[in-house]
Amino acid sequence: MAQAPQRNQREGGGGRRDGGGRRDGGRRDEREESEFIERLVSINRVAKVVKGGRRFGFAAIVVVGDRRGRVAHGSGKAREVPEAIRKATEAAKRQIIRVPLRDGRTLHHDVRGHFGAGHVVLRAAPPGTGIIAGGPLRAVFECLGVQDVVAKSIGTSNPHNMIKAAFEALESMMSPRAVANRRGLKVADIISRRSIQDSAAGAGAETETVEAEA
Repeated sequence: MAQAPQRNQREGGGGRRDGGGRRDGGRRDEREESEFIERLVSINRVAKVVKGGRRFGFAAIVVVGDRRGRVAHGSGKAREVPEAIRKATEAAKRQIIRVPLRDGRTLHHDVRGHFGAGHVVLRAAPPGTGIIAGGPLRAVFECLGVQDVVAKSIGTSNPHNMIKAAFEALESMMSPRAVANRRGLKVADIISRRSIQDSAAGAGAETETVEAEA
């Protein structure tokens, strides 16, 4: 009769070990979340008309990324600013995309994006250029980990449309490996063609500069 409580205690100890496993999993999730950085793009005060008048709240747009090619955006609404930012961050982390980068610093090729009235043009840049972009686009590139890029927004300045247009452009980005697999070629062939095009473009730019100085 005295041994039954001991077995129950052992079973209870096993439950505590399982609980410790769950705590380890929680710490692992915290480490994964700590890899992401957050950028608050915009926050607006919104109003909802109810029976007794108007109820005010806040709408936030947040961009998150790990600076290694993963990035996402999200929006959230709440009565308080911190809660709106938290909702936007959680919404962004549920829809992260991976973007291939060239040498881990710039885009593989020029690309355009369009959403609603928003039009953006993203161009790859040589080393040392930096991030030439403003507003919401700069936040996207900082979270993505891009170091050299030139971006231009054509059309609306609404941050919602600008960010969605930028993400449409980034989702269409293709690496040389993906292009080679699609065309049935070797990666070296794609890279050699790109280097020839880059050198030709650089020579054309130098010619235009000389003619302008003359």
